Amino acid sequence: MNLLFSNDTRGAYPQSWYAATGLDLPSFPQVEGDQRVDVCIIGGGFTGLSAALHLSEHGVRVAVVDAHRVGFGASGRNGGQLGSGQRQDQQVLEKMVGQDAARQMWDLGEEAKQLVKDLIARHDIECHLKPGIAWAGTSAGSVNDLHDYAEHMQRGYGYALETLDRDQFAKICPSPAYHGGILDMDAAHLHPLRLAQGLAKAAAKAGAQIFENSLVTQVTPGDTVTVQTEIGRITADHLIYACNGYLGGLNGEVAARVMPINNFVVATEPLGERAKEVLARDVAIADDLFVINYFRLSHDGRLLFGGGESYGYRFPKDIAATVRKPLSKIYPHLKDVKIDYTWGGTLAITMKRMPHIARIAPNVLSASGYSGHGVGNAVQAGKLLAEALRGQSDGFDAYAALPCPRFPGGPALRSPLLTLAMTWFALRDRLGL
Repeated sequence: MNLLFSNDTRGAYPQSWYAATGLDLPSFPQVEGDQRVDVCIIGGGFTGLSAALHLSEHGVRVAVVDAHRVGFGASGRNGGQLGSGQRQDQQVLEKMVGQDAARQMWDLGEEAKQLVKDLIARHDIECHLKPGIAWAGTSAGSVNDLHDYAEHMQRGYGYALETLDRDQFAKICPSPAYHGGILDMDAAHLHPLRLAQGLAKAAAKAGAQIFENSLVTQVTPGDTVTVQTEIGRITADHLIYACNGYLGGLNGEVAARVMPINNFVVATEPLGERAKEVLARDVAIADDLFVINYFRLSHDGRLLFGGGESYGYRFPKDIAATVRKPLSKIYPHLKDVKIDYTWGGTLAITMKRMPHIARIAPNVLSASGYSGHGVGNAVQAGKLLAEALRGQSDGFDAYAALPCPRFPGGPALRSPLLTLAMTWFALRDRLGL
């Protein structure tokens, strides 16, 4: 199954609220004939566009190739949360890689967050950037864990997270499902498709060639790399895979370590005065469940809510019904709210839930597997790939040194094993274990 086409219309954005409110960005041309560049980038999401921008600003000849539109994949469909640090929290990372490497990962994560903010400001990207993400605990025990984490971050990293008891949290998020949490006001939320489109505009202005509706059919490695599309061909000295969940069979070494999974989002009708019954402060929320619920208000007063379970690579026929189940648990008073937009998206995870950034060959680099933390990680990964190609590789090497084991079972068994694992963890969520 080719995930590029199994759930979406070729060459078109999904019918999402993001696409309906995106920037006015004309289509880029297809690859035609023979093209020659210094670096070819496969994938026009955050990673590929950031790499193209940072390379082009240094005079490198770059071509970005995407099978659909820029920002078509997870970059233009996600929850829009620009979180602090990494996908794994610092206590987990300290156990995984040790104190020094964990500190380096924290610093890199903070640099990623700041990079996104700086790019938005420098290129005047209108993507409704707003401060604040609150992490919600679904039990008294999980709230204690979140508060302990806040203390750990203040003591060990000098990073301030506001701790909230049940009443304090309810003043932000009046949901009966949550017992308290923590608030991170240096984190942020934004319109992710507008960010991707803004990066594309900036990259093109800096000199990058961007090609859309150009499916890559074959990659031939060597001292120079040939990237064949349906009606054209690009020859380059270097290649970057920036495909994330849409890599398919282009590179088996990366595919063995990066698993595509689907997630689903809805946008309600504009809530008007009822918005205060959902979020009294304009911050984003993410909870502590394995099958995570994440949500925020849009700039036009809608609830953007992500969550729900689905196994297999095809989207469910009724995404609204899939997402309405968790939405109604979080906000019982919205169980009958009108849903105006529904969409699914394919992201990618790794076994350790940390990015897979690697040098596949001397002139071939790859970055993917952001595991739900891609707004910051993916934009930064593009910058690190650009730096590595130009001989500055400290950040790239730090990520490349992280453990990233293969998923068990090989291509034939990875999806069934993932389904089994997700079913088990979803059951634990429902039982409150």
